[in-house]
Amino acid sequence: MLARVFCSALVGVEARVVDVEVDIARGLPAFTTVGLAEAAVRESRERVKAAVTNSGFQFPKDRITVNLAPADMRKEGTGFDLPVALGVLTATGMVPEGAVSGFLICGELALDGRVKPVRGVLAMAMEARRCGMNAVMVPHANRTEASVVRGIRVYAVGSLSEAVGFFKGIRPLAPEPPFAGLESEAKGCPVDFSDIVGQNHAKRALEIAAAGRHNLLMNGPPGSGKTMLARALPSILPPLSFEEALETTRVHSAAGLLGSETPLITSRPVRSPHHTISDAGLIGGGQNPMPGEVSLSHNGVLFLDELPEFKKRVLDVLRQPLEDGLVHIARARTKITYPSDTLLVCAMNPCPCGYATHPGRECRCSSVQVERYQGRVSGPLLDRIDLHVEVPAVSFDDLSGRKKTTEEPSADVRARVVAAVARQATRFEALPIRFNGQMGSREVRSFCAVGQDSRDLLEAAVKRLGLSARAWMRCLKMARTIADLEGCEAIDTPHVAEAIQYREIFSQAEEREPWETICPS
Repeated sequence: MLARVFCSALVGVEARVVDVEVDIARGLPAFTTVGLAEAAVRESRERVKAAVTNSGFQFPKDRITVNLAPADMRKEGTGFDLPVALGVLTATGMVPEGAVSGFLICGELALDGRVKPVRGVLAMAMEARRCGMNAVMVPHANRTEASVVRGIRVYAVGSLSEAVGFFKGIRPLAPEPPFAGLESEAKGCPVDFSDIVGQNHAKRALEIAAAGRHNLLMNGPPGSGKTMLARALPSILPPLSFEEALETTRVHSAAGLLGSETPLITSRPVRSPHHTISDAGLIGGGQNPMPGEVSLSHNGVLFLDELPEFKKRVLDVLRQPLEDGLVHIARARTKITYPSDTLLVCAMNPCPCGYATHPGRECRCSSVQVERYQGRVSGPLLDRIDLHVEVPAVSFDDLSGRKKTTEEPSADVRARVVAAVARQATRFEALPIRFNGQMGSREVRSFCAVGQDSRDLLEAAVKRLGLSARAWMRCLKMARTIADLEGCEAIDTPHVAEAIQYREIFSQAEEREPWETICPS
């Protein structure tokens, strides 16, 4: 007696269809699972036996062989329990032959037959639709997550007996209604731009970063507002498109971080790991590879506070993910790719004591200490950060309100950002990119043409500031974003000048040529 049921296995954040073939033959009672199954999959035989028996069905006392095909693909997790149990019951004739065909089934079984939730259901439903299957059967707790995928029927079950009754036709189930959709407004941001006193230069840099997805580094003394500025950034980010929401939710689902109350992530994720994080925790990996913080912030923001306090090795592993937008993890038996298209925002002090640039506090650090402190962040990583911004200490006049100024709210800034993102969407409609910061050299040549005055200004910056080829291209990308924020089709000299000034890193240990000699006002 042979039965076949379809389920799926997670490979990174993607799902792959797995054929569960169950063969029951005469012989001594045995339950064997083959097909490169990990420990949790092999242990399913005990859960399946108990669940079938406690659900009121007779478990066969013969030799049972379960093959998970393709046999050369690693299978892990507990989502194979329900399809294996249904395969056993189909092979014994308790479930009609062919009833489960066209279904992709997943779910973990409790010993009493209850179906418990599993991770990666969104990716499984997307794979089922791609393969042309009719429907998916998922645990009741995962029903809303699976209903996000359009064009496929979703049936949710709470127990093994309920699933058997459905396939026998004695217990009808209604397919789950499609998920409603996305929210269009940014909600729940703890800090608004109007709450931040002064720091107009840093706010402008945040606006450019949000509009073009340009990485940002804020350098300033303690208490100058760097963390507060980073917390205000989500209030001006553009809304997620449905495709971006699916990509982001799929990563969180594969990591098991998606709750039943949030079947679809509708706002851009913001991750802020502690500086004690490991390299595997930041980019992903481990004995059983899982997405890291850079992938969990896909289509969102990764905020690294106190940047030099991170281990240098941990920071250096960010180079390729920032450049390619992908994390490649290679192991002896598997290779996994995670998405990592994130906006990196960093904050740091200018020296160990933090007061090298403070106008009212004396710095106690020697030049050697400052150089060693800043050397914890490698040059290649700094070169991949587009905007370098000095965040000075806030004056007493600003804090006390002596200066009568009205701070611009986040809603006004976000309107400009959304308009700039819409221009980029039109520009890159036929390309696999969405933001100016994602452009390669070919796109820069096509969309970032500048006049002779701008070229002369860029040449002066390259020679006198020592900009690399990568930094030169990033200046052009930023200039393109600045022009988009102002609604200009062409990049003008003021746009290039503003972009160049964000590449200047002020350092106590290094004397740089004044900006006024390069770009006189």
